[in-house]
Amino acid sequence: MTELLFDLTFWFAAPFWALMILAPTWRRTAALVASPLICLPPLIIYAALVVPEFGAFAMALIRPELSGLRAVLGESSGAAAAWAHFVAFDLFLGRWIFSDSRTRGLPSLLISPLLVLTILFAPLGVLLYLLIRFTTTPAPGRTVPMEA
Repeated sequence: MTELLFDLTFWFAAPFWALMILAPTWRRTAALVASPLICLPPLIIYAALVVPEFGAFAMALIRPELSGLRAVLGESSGAAAAWAHFVAFDLFLGRWIFSDSRTRGLPSLLISPLLVLTILFAPLGVLLYLLIRFTTTPAPGRTVPMEA
């Protein structure tokens, strides 16, 4: 069952990544990725993997030590749960990058490769996007919310 949940995690997220990367200007893409609920399936998988092993996960996370985390994440359920965690939060960050970049009028040819980087190495993708975001100005005629 763990192997199946591991495999399903990616397949629940892949269509949204494909839309943001390969069809960023398609009129339905923005609407389909607008809701943070697209992250729900991987989060549910995460819960399904963690809840049965809650005690072990809690012990490793309440007082984190490398050896304890290694032990939990070295188990099939731990690795699959970590994967679901990565996929869900990477997707959440990717949809934010996609949405924010469109609001700012940043070109898809710049953002699509950055989203690929975010799939593979989310912290690096987000860091690079933040650098781009803070060193560019929104396109003329674009309104960017003040809290962004």
